[in-house]
Amino acid sequence: MSPENIFIAHPKNAEQVEALKSVMKSFKIKFEMKKSDETLLHLDEITKSLSQVRKIKEGKLKKQSAREFLDEI
Repeated sequence: MSPENIFIAHPKNAEQVEALKSVMKSFKIKFEMKKSDETLLHLDEITKSLSQVRKIKEGKLKKQSAREFLDEI
């Protein structure tokens, strides 16, 4: 048996993801899928934002106007 080779693909859309999965399954090639670091970063930012919204609804965090928000940036 030859040494294991590793291929890294960067599909650009869901159609490409499904095509890659289909090819791998048809050739009975073991594979795993992981979210990219960029995706994980976005998920972290969304989670933090949702936490802030919950705190605002609970009255634990002061609401601010869009202008105040933009001024902070």
